[in-house]
Amino acid sequence: MFQTQQKVIANRYPAWKYLLLVVVTVIGLIYAAPNLFGDDPAVQISPAKSVTFNTATEQEVNKILSEAQLAVKSTEFENGRFLIRFDNTEDQLKAKSLLKDALGRSAVVALNLAPATPAFLSDLGAQPMYLGLDLRGGVHFLMDVDMDAAVEKAYLRYVDEIKGRLRESKVRYLGVEYESEELLVKFRDVESMQQAQGVLSENFGEDLNILPNTESAAPMLAMTLSPKAIADTKKFALQQNITTLRNRINELGVAEPVIQQQGERRIVVQLPGVQDTARAKEILGATATLEFRLVEERGDALQAEKTGYAPHGAKLYHFRDGTPILLQRSVIVSGENVINAQSGIDPQQGSSMVSVTLDGAGGRKMLATTKENVGNRMAVVYIENRVETVEVNGEKVKKRITTRDVINAAVIRGQFANRFQITGLDSPQEAQDLALLLRAGALAAPMEIVEERTVGPSLGQDNIDQGFMSVVVGFLLVLVLMAWRYKTFGMVANLALALNLVIIVAVLSMLQATLTLPGIAGIVLTVGMAVDANVLIFERIREELKTSSVQSAIYAGYEKAFVTIADANITTLLAAIVLFSFGTGAIKGFAITLSIGIATSMFTAILGTRAIINLMYGNKRVEKLSI
Repeated sequence: MFQTQQKVIANRYPAWKYLLLVVVTVIGLIYAAPNLFGDDPAVQISPAKSVTFNTATEQEVNKILSEAQLAVKSTEFENGRFLIRFDNTEDQLKAKSLLKDALGRSAVVALNLAPATPAFLSDLGAQPMYLGLDLRGGVHFLMDVDMDAAVEKAYLRYVDEIKGRLRESKVRYLGVEYESEELLVKFRDVESMQQAQGVLSENFGEDLNILPNTESAAPMLAMTLSPKAIADTKKFALQQNITTLRNRINELGVAEPVIQQQGERRIVVQLPGVQDTARAKEILGATATLEFRLVEERGDALQAEKTGYAPHGAKLYHFRDGTPILLQRSVIVSGENVINAQSGIDPQQGSSMVSVTLDGAGGRKMLATTKENVGNRMAVVYIENRVETVEVNGEKVKKRITTRDVINAAVIRGQFANRFQITGLDSPQEAQDLALLLRAGALAAPMEIVEERTVGPSLGQDNIDQGFMSVVVGFLLVLVLMAWRYKTFGMVANLALALNLVIIVAVLSMLQATLTLPGIAGIVLTVGMAVDANVLIFERIREELKTSSVQSAIYAGYEKAFVTIADANITTLLAAIVLFSFGTGAIKGFAITLSIGIATSMFTAILGTRAIINLMYGNKRVEKLSI
């Protein structure tokens, strides 16, 4: 009977399970390997708006570095920007200073840390995981969005729309004013007020509460935003500011910025690797807007530039390449009227274009202007206000700088209102840049930095060293305990634990997740939890050996412990999912590594160890187990 049972329970895996284990191991080793090679100090050079780098730029950069006798490890040109690697931070800092002075406003020069991943791994798409602010160093800002200003802007946008709608309906009114979070529309008589209430309720009833003002002696309508409109306005302001911040941070050359909403009105901005807080604050605090103006065709722009005098009613502007152009002083619409902008291809001409959508007030102004100016040119002016820290008489002072650049001047082909296309662009890239400026060039509401922290690179390295040491110490203690307690089976569990760590790092790298100190805590916790499954299995095998054969004990140990292991890991996984769903920042980092660790430990502890045990003892006559 005993021999028959030995034959029935052979503890053998099909070939596909061994193949799966080998494939997962190889993939894990490949995608975890880039994290072993560290980073190179680098300088990243990105083109400024509407600037394109070419061979001449590359030659100029190489000439500057060679004249300064700086040892360059490598130079890469990808996605329209340069990445120059160095062997040490001294050459990196010196190169940044020289290149910034030489290239001026035509380029954005930023410090960076570039992964030193070998080419053969990069070709396979293997990249190291990102390191968070607490590990790499950098700056942390907590920014508060002025929601009162956002709501006030929303009210002010309705002023022109209400006036236009009343004029179209031929309703007489005395004026429209904004006072303490309500719009007041004044009339000569009650009849006009009642007529206006019907017109305005029909057009703005969903967003505005419109009621007669009983406290006023004169006929007057009081209009307030509905709770839903206020909530939508605040939500839009927050999301628009996040989008704008993300676009601006690209100028800093930060590879993996963290820009997250915190609560209903605050934004967290983390810039790993950035140590220049003044520069970061200048970029984040800059305000920008856009203006649409008609081109003044009657004057001579070159003459106006020479003499310094523009014709009456005109103003001198410049394209980004320095070419002068005369524009009319009156503004048609501004960037605040732009609801959306998308780049694309003009189906008629096959050239690049941008589709623009304006709000109601902007659409009416644009219709009235284009109706009378078909064949004339209209220009788009980008206006940026920023604060730069400059040194005056040995002291650093803040200086407000305003730049006005004409980014496009196209011919008006026909009359249009709130939807139109801007054509005559040189390239798809220029169209994308213009759409980006139109869509997210301005902040929807002012912001204030309420908290600022700087994490030095040395402190970040200390965190890395301590975090790595915690993983190593925890890992070694578990290895020793398992080997002492379960002999050969313990060594098999240790091998599975090592594979588990490799797979966790590989998954984080493949997802390009950001590793933080709480993330390392999640990995350390996973190391302890990963052997729980093996402890349950091995203790079950010990119990089964008292009453069953060796093969039956191995089989029963894995089969009967599986339900307990699954229950324990599923409940922990649910807790990790809740942490990720409702947590922010550091809590999310902990939840991500914990979730990945639970999934990988289930794979290695059950499938991995059993595959090795089956190879060692499966389908063999064994009298005693080393457990």
